[in-house]
Amino acid sequence: MTEKILVTGGTGYIGSHTVVELQQAGFRVVIIDDLSNSEISVVDSIEKITGIRPETEVFDLTDAAKTDDFFNRHHNIKASIHFAASKAVGESVEKPLQYYRNNLVSLMNLLECQIKYDIRNIVFSSSCTVYGQPGKLPVTENTPRLEAESPYGNTKRISEDILRDTVKANSGIQAIALRYFNPVGAHPSALIGELPRGVPGNLVPFITQTAAGIREQLSVFGNDYDTPDGSAIRDFINVVDLAKAHVVAIERLLTGRNRTAFEIFNLGTGNGVSVLELLNVFEKVTGVKLNYKIVGRRPGDIEKIWADTSYANLELGWKAEKSLEETLLSAWQWEKAIRGIQ
Repeated sequence: MTEKILVTGGTGYIGSHTVVELQQAGFRVVIIDDLSNSEISVVDSIEKITGIRPETEVFDLTDAAKTDDFFNRHHNIKASIHFAASKAVGESVEKPLQYYRNNLVSLMNLLECQIKYDIRNIVFSSSCTVYGQPGKLPVTENTPRLEAESPYGNTKRISEDILRDTVKANSGIQAIALRYFNPVGAHPSALIGELPRGVPGNLVPFITQTAAGIREQLSVFGNDYDTPDGSAIRDFINVVDLAKAHVVAIERLLTGRNRTAFEIFNLGTGNGVSVLELLNVFEKVTGVKLNYKIVGRRPGDIEKIWADTSYANLELGWKAEKSLEETLLSAWQWEKAIRGIQ
């Protein structure tokens, strides 16, 4: 395939892995990123992996004029994958207006331009945070969305509503929202991976930075949850498995295999793993002992969640394949690569 796909936030963690998978599947990719939480050097790494340098433009999608100018210059884009968003749960509690402005305005500007320039397909990066703390596990796509536990989660919920209403009002526009569980790991080449700025907001980069001696100690937020070991439970999915699902979603839209104009899929492994279990697996596969302590619960965190992925398995023909051991080892190889650790 030579169709041209726009990837917003394409130098970010999930975005960069998806660009790699798209290019390896034969798509042409153009990236928009404001580099607020990523580095332009990621484009070099994508080129090293795939042999193809994706076209990249640096600007903020909340700027409507720049967004329109981009689409005015770029023709033949067949679909977009929209990753560009602020994504830290804890930070969103502290800076709600920043999250609402960045995550919602960027999506609205993108949709307005897609309608104006007749680009009919969009895959949206959603999140399991839309389920809040569900009453029944595992969650399916039909599990009721609850009031979000954080402004970040609420922006994903509102974004899904914006997409649903936009699709209803504009015949020909098609959208797929992919609800991620917890993406972890890195590309097996160790050329791209999760590279947070400052103190990591996600667990696995904090684990690998602690293992590398960058962080003195790892905090485990809460050991009094109603779970087997008291720590929170999540569904940790390998980022490469996740990226491959985006390629399948794009192919589904472009070939008209979607059943409705707006579809939703859970992307996870279907397995719940506690934070303490994750630490144990990391120590086992790397041989590195982690210095961690139990601290109080973190605002915005939920107790436990994992996915029922049967709908995505059936409809998309996609399934998470990589083991937790392989995934955590890849994260450690990536950390060692960027720190120059042998």
